[in-house]
Amino acid sequence: MEFKTDFLILGSGIAGLSLAIKASTLGSVTIVTKKEKTESNTNYAQGGIAAVTDKTDSFDEHIHDTLICGGGLCKEEVVEFIVKEAPPRIEELIDWGVHFTKSTTEPQNFDLGREGGHNRRRVLHAKDFTGQEIERALNEKASQIKNISIFENHIGIDLIIRKEAKNKTEQCLGAYVLDINKGEVDTYLAKYTILCTGGAGKVYLITTNPDIATGDGLAMAYRAGAKIANMEFIQFHPTCLYHPAAKAFLISEAVRGEGGILRLKNGSTFMEKYHSMNSLAPRDVVAKAIDTEIKKSGDEYVLLDVTHLERDFLINRFPNIYKKCLEYGIDITSDPIPIVPAAHYICGGVAVDHYGQTSIPNLFACGEVSCTGLHGANRLASNSLLEAVVYAHRIFTAMAGTINTMKLTDAAIDPWDSSGTTESDDSVVVTHNWDEIRRCMWNYVGIVRSDKRLERAARRIKLIQKEIHEYYWNFKVTKDLIELRNITTVAQLIVQSASLRKESRGLHFNIDYPETVDAYRKDTLLMKE
Repeated sequence: MEFKTDFLILGSGIAGLSLAIKASTLGSVTIVTKKEKTESNTNYAQGGIAAVTDKTDSFDEHIHDTLICGGGLCKEEVVEFIVKEAPPRIEELIDWGVHFTKSTTEPQNFDLGREGGHNRRRVLHAKDFTGQEIERALNEKASQIKNISIFENHIGIDLIIRKEAKNKTEQCLGAYVLDINKGEVDTYLAKYTILCTGGAGKVYLITTNPDIATGDGLAMAYRAGAKIANMEFIQFHPTCLYHPAAKAFLISEAVRGEGGILRLKNGSTFMEKYHSMNSLAPRDVVAKAIDTEIKKSGDEYVLLDVTHLERDFLINRFPNIYKKCLEYGIDITSDPIPIVPAAHYICGGVAVDHYGQTSIPNLFACGEVSCTGLHGANRLASNSLLEAVVYAHRIFTAMAGTINTMKLTDAAIDPWDSSGTTESDDSVVVTHNWDEIRRCMWNYVGIVRSDKRLERAARRIKLIQKEIHEYYWNFKVTKDLIELRNITTVAQLIVQSASLRKESRGLHFNIDYPETVDAYRKDTLLMKE
């Protein structure tokens, strides 16, 4: 089937939903999301959204903290406008029904949290399930708007790109989308296509991300010829619950912000050896420190200790974490929490300008899938939700300025060609390759890298890609096959980018190049040849 819409949005997290609500005032909006509309990385965000809302705080301080954390690679003008445009976006979220936690002593003010890398409290939160609260409010708002159609259990396969032979320009016309339940591929045509597909944590064996985070938008954009930037900068969250029965449960940065102390299994502290902010150091420093201490001691984990804090305060401030840990026999009010680092956030992505435009006309990207220049070599905690809402608004203003001159293509678009393919009866191939990619990335392209490890990973990925390519075109596409193809592409991009950066900076640490080199104070850009 063929569908036509003014705006095609792939993804239903904070970026996709906030943009959809605004774009619906300009025309018809179609949201494609591969699971239920609430299933997104946003939904799992515990910490909150960083913004200057307190009279004692300032834009300059927020900008300073972001730049320091970014390791010299932040685009200063981007950091400045995102930080300064935060207050109206926060007001907008509140108007849409998001309930941020208020101070118990000053009910007129927000209860602001502090997280790693921040020199003061500026993180708005809804207890410790901020993302879930934002998703609830935005979904309720979007469901009331007639102009918005949401297609759940649908996944984008490839972007539709039209190339003009005369001047060699190209533009995005929409995407081919798999209806997962029906097993059918449909054509979605749009004036504007916006990637809001989130991250790609599932490219690693241990991650805080949900199963949907397979880098779909990143891979689609790369295959279409878009510029990709800074994929070597993978943020590993330092504090993921370590328990054999727990599936990568995140222990929020805010736990350290409220006074949590990192300790070895023997009870001794160690962060004082690595940073002046001790347990509140930026994430890259903490993750590397934990990785180093675990390798040195041979222990499987370290401890995050909050037992010195008031019991009632902990239960009220972190009800979600308290409840989840209790399910695994850990009472955080009396037991230190066993934690390990886990792949969490991609600071690189599809390169965009100040208004979310990619290098392909009519194709935009917003949220974690994009690389705006805000995060540089290391994201400051809770800046990601802020980036998503600010850029959603900027994309909206850009599209509002051109919508009246845009026309849907009237060219005949070839439907998806599945002729000659058969149903796959060997899903073990997909499962095996999926597992091999994730282990390969965890072992060779993790927190600490080397040239030898990167070369080994590159060889393994190339072989798997060849196998997937042959398999992919012989069988009918499925969600699992699409996701495998995508995480393999993302793995390739991470390895390529990491191999090009002959230094250590921010989240990228190579033992063969331990120093930061000024000549590499630039973006790593990749494009499909």
